[in-house]
Formats: sequence, C-alpha cells, structure tokens
Amino acid sequence: MNASSLIPLLATACALGSGLMAGFFFAFSVCTMKALGALPPEQGISAMQSINVTVINRWFLVPFFGVAGLTLVLSVMAVLHWYEPGSPHVVAGGLFYFIGTFLVTVLFNVPRNRRLASVSPASSEGAALWVDYLIAWTRWNHVRTIAALAGAASFTIALARWTPVRHSWPW
Repeated sequence: MNASSLIPLLATACALGSGLMAGFFFAFSVCTMKALGALPPEQGISAMQSINVTVINRWFLVPFFGVAGLTLVLSVMAVLHWYEPGSPHVVAGGLFYFIGTFLVTVLFNVPRNRRLASVSPASSEGAALWVDYLIAWTRWNHVRTIAALAGAASFTIALARWTPVRHSWPW
C-alpha cells in the first residue's frame, strides 16, 4: 500500500476520531457543566474533581492522543501529496484538531483541572475558583468542541474529494 492510498484510510480514522471527541466535548458543554453549575459549589467541585480523575483512562486517552498524533502524520503526508484534491482539507482537519482540540486541552483546560484539584471543595478558595472555572473551562471546551467538529468535517470533505492515483493492473 503506497502513501497515496493510505491517506484516505487515515483520513477516515481521523474523521471518526475527531467526531468522537467533538461529541464527548459537546456533551460536557451542553449538559455536564450546566448540571454541575446548578449544584452548590462544594458538590459541583467534588463532582468535577471526580470526573477529572475518572477521565484519565484508555477509552478517552487513546482516541484523544491517537487522533492528535495521527493528524500530524496525516497532515505531513497530505502536504507531500499536495496535488491530490483532498489534501488541503486533510491539512485543515489536522490543524483544527491538533491546535483547536489537542493544544487547547493541554494549554487551557488541563491547567484549570489541576488548579481545581488543588482546592478543598468546602473551602472559600474552592468556591471562588469554581465560579471562574465554570465560565473559563466551559468557554475553552466550546472551542475544542467546535475545532473537533470542524476537523471531522474537513476530513470528511477531503474523503469526498480524494481521487487516488489510478494504477493499471497487469491483468
């Protein structure tokens, strides 16, 4: 299998993985964070602290990190096959996911999670942090939701436009 025929396969994996992550983050934005915000701060903090520990598992980490790595590899491959009609969309999908989903998580959501983990849910410091956390964390979660969805859409468009090089068979 050559690189040109491998790109659509990898783009399919990235489209599915980006869509999976978009759905995961979407559920947090429209349901989970609203529900936690409706609780008294102590309960909301405790619940979010528990979620942040529970989410560190293979069912989340493998797709989250796997898609990030795959988007980088796939984007390089697409640049090297720039003549293919789907290549710009592959690169766009890679950028949407890697920058807007992966890096936003690492640079904005995870530090907030670590800060929240450091406070006692019953403390006044925790209650004060919780107000900012709900707003800022959720805003960045919206960004990564939209970016993952844009990545999934870009990979899907790339697949629709991809025209692999036709090979003549010896028979």
